[in-house]
Formats: sequence, structure tokens, C-alpha cells
Amino acid sequence: MVWDAWGVPEGRTTLPEPIRGLLTQVFGVSGELAARRDEGDVALRPLVLPEDRRAGLTDIVGAGHLTTAAGERLRHAGGKSTLDLLRRRDRSPQDAPDAVVYPADHEQVAAVLAYCSAHGIAVVPFGGGTSVVGGVDPVRGRFDTVIALDLRRLDALLDCDPVSATATFGAGVTGPRAEELLAAHGFALGHFPQSFEFASIGGFAATRSSGQASAGYGRFDDMVQRIRVATPTGTVDLGRAPASAAGPDLRELFVGSEGALGVLTEVTVRVHPVPETTAHTAWSFPDFATGAAALRSVVQTGAAPTVLRLSDEAETGLNLARAGDIGGAPVAGCLAVTTFEGTAAHVAARSAEAAELLRAAGGTELGPGPARDWEHGRFAAPYLRDALLDAGVLCETLETATTWSRLSELKTKVTAALTETLTAQGTPALVMCHISHTYPTGASLYFTVVAKLLDEPIAQWRAAKQAAGDAIATVGATITHHHAVGADHRAWLPGEIGEVGIRILRAVKREIDPAGILNPGTLLP
Repeated sequence: MVWDAWGVPEGRTTLPEPIRGLLTQVFGVSGELAARRDEGDVALRPLVLPEDRRAGLTDIVGAGHLTTAAGERLRHAGGKSTLDLLRRRDRSPQDAPDAVVYPADHEQVAAVLAYCSAHGIAVVPFGGGTSVVGGVDPVRGRFDTVIALDLRRLDALLDCDPVSATATFGAGVTGPRAEELLAAHGFALGHFPQSFEFASIGGFAATRSSGQASAGYGRFDDMVQRIRVATPTGTVDLGRAPASAAGPDLRELFVGSEGALGVLTEVTVRVHPVPETTAHTAWSFPDFATGAAALRSVVQTGAAPTVLRLSDEAETGLNLARAGDIGGAPVAGCLAVTTFEGTAAHVAARSAEAAELLRAAGGTELGPGPARDWEHGRFAAPYLRDALLDAGVLCETLETATTWSRLSELKTKVTAALTETLTAQGTPALVMCHISHTYPTGASLYFTVVAKLLDEPIAQWRAAKQAAGDAIATVGATITHHHAVGADHRAWLPGEIGEVGIRILRAVKREIDPAGILNPGTLLP
């Protein structure tokens, strides 16, 4: 990906003139686009890598697989949140790893960790670099040197078991590459988070990723069957069978550990045959509460589609403003999207059952058009975020989850916290929300926030994020459903898992990472 924005240059978008005019009217921005800096003009923190340490790491990974080039250091200088991009636009020297190391396999990863532990070098595991919570920031902690451990060379399909319907990948395989490799065997993974185009299998597991088709195929942690993990003190191989009563499931220590306890090098996942057919249907509901109740009825009945999501009134209105007049008539209320995948018979039966439930709950069927439009543009939102930043408009997201009985309260309190905090700073704020993932007992809410960029935009968003996080905690919801803890959510983790829970995690880290070299800036407060 490019160093100062999401994705690749060809994905970059520009705002149409009417949208820029609307932003000027609502937020008072000039509409003039901020100039992008050349990569060569960016100053980096001075390099701290003694020659003997460089030589020691090079001996492990081989010549040509360790670099201190400024461009590579800059591309490993953090993730892709709005805060990350605002920092990249700052003129002061950028924090960056002192070197980027590219191991070839599990043995080299383990050797690098052992070496860094012995010589006091912090290690930040790096997959696709798509974290939006500070999960790959080059934090040195108490160490003089920090390296990025880039796993891109662990990029193979190591095994495909068609009888058991499982596949084993190297941690560096990206989402699109995984689908390509599986398709050659007649299988698919079906994990499509917004970061799909760039994120890696190891990153999906390390952050408990949830994809847009998780209603049908499950979260990524549901898919994981086996993992291989390198730690500074040895290797861990976990997951011999689909289920086991052999004590606590230690996979749960590492899936979601964000590189703070070890580096996932191999991941075995559940796969499924490439779908025979796909059906898309969009629905309209008069209001968010009616739509949420409809989604709940579908999920609790067991008729959930592969994709199931519901936008609130504000998000529905903005989507329509961007997409134009969908289907010849504007959609009022709240837009829901459903997608069904599988055999023709399975899709026909499930879609008919879900349609009956949605219609009975107050939904109006809109046909496949809006659902297909959403699917076509589902990975493009980060590019729009970047275009808004260029125009002087803050755009950021956050997510959470709770039970169905608390969903309305959660939406109301988080929306109010964000709106009130930003308005008090002197800018109008637009807060939009959608149900992104559903379960029989609850759902995830995904918020998008738009406001004018102020003179201190990092402090501006941090204040809004603090208010939203506190509102989430007050309701008793989770601080993160699928973005992970990273650096941004660490302050709320003790409140969620308790002080005893924190002590358990710290005890595990002391045992397997006694020097504390692994991702010092993430997970543990």
C-alpha cells in the first residue's frame, strides 16, 4: 500500500464537485484539496541498529531480506487509521522501525524472535499493515531498537484437505491470494472484511477478524482449526481435532493476541466448496428499530443469510446521495442488504424463509440492485475517507457489540457522545451507524463519524473516541467487536476482562516473552 493513505494509487478517488460543495455548505471547509507530500520529503526518526545486530539478523534471514531503506521503513511506520494518516501528514520526523526483516518460514521467525529476545530488540509483527487501532505502530518501549517482522514471504497454501474441508496457509497469504489458491481446489474461504484486499491470514487470526459474510461463514476465529506459533522461548502447535476436552483451549490465547504473545506462522482454517449460486436482495424498513427487530427474527429463527446488514436513516441517506437514484426511486427509512450463497436449492429455500420473516417484520423488498451496488463498492470506503481528509473533513469509524436488548441504548449513547463532543469543539458532526454482524443473542454496531478537521485534528478525534469508548463501557458493551485492541483500546481492556484477567495475560507474556520484545505498544495496558 502507499505510505500516506489506504490502498494502491489506482484506487484513489476524488470527490465530485457537488459533494465538495455540500461539504463546504455543511462543514464550512474551503473545498480546496490538501497537497500530498512526496515520499522523499519525509524525515524519519534516526536509525538505531548497531552493525553487529544487523549482521546477526541477516545471518538468520539471508542477504537481501533485511532492509533499512527509508521507503520500506516508512511503509512499516504504522497502520491505516485516520490518526495514522494524520500523523503521516505531520511535518515532524516520523517514527519508523529501524529495520524491516522478511523471514521465509516458521524456523526463521522463531530464530529472529530468539535473537531479538537475547539482544533486546523490540519486534512488531507485520502482515498487511491494515490495522486501524495502532496495532502495528513501531513502539520501542524500553528498547533502543525496533524491527518490523514482515511475514509476506510466508505466502503459500501448505495443505488442502478436501475430505475434512480444511486448508493450511502461511500467515502472510493475503485475502485475495487465499481465495485464488483455494479456488484451484474448488474451495473458498469466504472471509471478506473491509481490509480483505490487503490484510493477511495471520492478521485475520491475530485480531479476531470478522468479515462481511460472517453471518453465513462465521468470524475468522470460528474458522480457525489449528495454529502454529513462534514465541521467543519456543514453538506452540495447537489444534489436533475439531473439538477437544483436553483442558482449556490454548488456541484462544493466541488467536486475538495481536502479536503480543507470539507470531502466528501457520493457520489451518475451515473452508467450503465454491458457491454454486448467489442471490442478492435489498430491503427497506421504516426505521432502525423496526429493521433491527427484523434482523433479530431472522437470526434467531436460524434463517440468517450469508450477508446481513442494516444501515440507519443517516447512513441510508448518505449512501443514496452518493449512489444517485437507485432503481428509479429513492429509498426511505433504513436500507438492509442480504446475500445468500450455496447450492441453488439451499439458496432458494433460505432466501424464501428469510424473505417471509423480513416481510412479516415490516420490510419492503427492493430487489437485487441496491445489494449488488453495495457489494460492488464494499472495499472502497477507506479511499473515500482519504478523499475527505484531503478536503479538510475528518472521517473515522469505530465499532462495538452488545446484546439485542441493549442495542438501542448503545446506539443512542454512542451517537450522543460523539455528536456532543465534536459539537462542543466547534464543528457540526454527522454520525452514521449500521448493524454489521448479527448473532442469535446480539449484534455489532459500526459507526462512521464525519466532521470538520480542526487545527489539532489528532486531539479532536482522541476526545471524541474517549467519549465514545466511555459510553460503550457504560452500557456494558465490548470496546471492540472486530478491530482489535491495539494501542487505541488498551485503556478500556481492564474494565472489560477485569484486573484478574489482565494479570493472567501478563503472566502468560512473562513466561513466553520474558524480555517483553513482542509488540510492546499493543494489547496489554
